[in-house]
Amino acid sequence: MQALPNLFDLPIAEPAAKLAYEAIQQGKNVFGVVHRQVLSNLKSTFYPRLGKVDSLDDETLEYVRNRQTDLLERDWQDAQEGVYPVSLLFDQPWDEFFRLYPQVWLDAPQIWQRVDQKKVQEFAPEIDVEGYPRYYIQNFHHQTDGYLSETSAEIYDLQVELLFGGTADAMRRRILAPLKRGLAAFSSIPANQIRILDVPCGAGRTLKQLRGTFPDASLYGVDLSPTYLQKANRLISQDRGVLPQLLQANAESLPYVDNYFHGISSVFLFHELPAPARQNVIDECFRVLRPGGTFVICDSIQLDDSPELKMAINNFPVMMHEPYYRHYSTDNLVKRLQDAGFVDVETDVHFMSKYLFAHKPV
Repeated sequence: MQALPNLFDLPIAEPAAKLAYEAIQQGKNVFGVVHRQVLSNLKSTFYPRLGKVDSLDDETLEYVRNRQTDLLERDWQDAQEGVYPVSLLFDQPWDEFFRLYPQVWLDAPQIWQRVDQKKVQEFAPEIDVEGYPRYYIQNFHHQTDGYLSETSAEIYDLQVELLFGGTADAMRRRILAPLKRGLAAFSSIPANQIRILDVPCGAGRTLKQLRGTFPDASLYGVDLSPTYLQKANRLISQDRGVLPQLLQANAESLPYVDNYFHGISSVFLFHELPAPARQNVIDECFRVLRPGGTFVICDSIQLDDSPELKMAINNFPVMMHEPYYRHYSTDNLVKRLQDAGFVDVETDVHFMSKYLFAHKPV
């Protein structure tokens, strides 16, 4: 029997798919705006004393919207150019959204109460915090139990999607094109022998993008949180192919031999690390990367690359418990990469994220 064609390969599919993609993203953005506004109004009603931040003016808001539009256009173009399949743009976890969205609202009053009481290192009695770095024992984003509970692991990625108007995966995917270009240096190696590490892998959303782009590669992930690793394992097990090898480990001391990986990705990590830990992680990534390998970073924008968004950058650590963000916002990550030994360091910016691409010399 002849195989049915992929719907995305049909001639009529491209314009229809783009319209569908744009409609979905617009709907997610509108929903995110409404969600944040309602949440803010309720917080002001029940906790009027909580600190408020200055609102962005209309010109800045229009600038942000344009950056968001540019991000989504780049996302679509990369799919069209074959960096990753178009189907990856439509990999939306709708079942999880309907199941977990009520939990986001149920968690909100606990967050407001914790903010009001200025509690930023509060964990349930049953959660063992021994053995973790002190800087990690935080209620980042004022999350209940930080990164160490099952509930946190379940709702984290949805919270990020709501914060960024449904663009979190599109921002993650901006690492894929430079990583793919970098891995071309190993074209003589069979695809299933290419090793890619995601550090930290969190609940698995970046690993999912990597699997869609590199279906035959050997994927690895490390994270400090056992509950996030469990969530990542459940998420990636939905896909075909060999499961990634996931380990609980501190990125400051990666449990791998020297020169092991062909590529390493790091998404939304460095703004949550104190400066010494930032350098330690970069040094470790250099150590375990093979000569000729590529290191790609996606993280928050910084003041030097987005001065127009200075107010938003200054607001972020006030709105969200991010104790290391102010230092991060002015940190010289290019120099840190070069100090570790990386060469050919490039930077880019898409929407609210900054990207750094670096190579280990041959």
